[in-house]
Amino acid sequence: MTATTWPSEWLRGVLELAVLRVLADGPTYGYAIGVRLDESGFGALKGGTLYPLLSRLEQAGSVAVEWRQGDGGPARKYFALTDSGRATFERTAADWAQFASLVTTFTSSAASAA
Repeated sequence: MTATTWPSEWLRGVLELAVLRVLADGPTYGYAIGVRLDESGFGALKGGTLYPLLSRLEQAGSVAVEWRQGDGGPARKYFALTDSGRATFERTAADWAQFASLVTTFTSSAASAA
């Protein structure tokens, strides 16, 4: 994926949805979530951005946490979607698709009118 630096306001608006999307594929740990997002084109996230978000998702009941022993290393904190988190992901993904379509249509029509 091409390295692009997205405006931080855009990332703040979509980061929760992107993290829920990664977790929709199954439980994983924070570093792996960051790698997946980076590989998907979101860019490298700082721990000070990702881990507070994961904590908020846990407090909201969208994510469950489990410590698992690492393979020859320290234990890792794994995050998994709860049923509530999956419902939140599905609802938010549908809403985002509608909003993204609105923005695309609106900005395209403005460009062609100019």
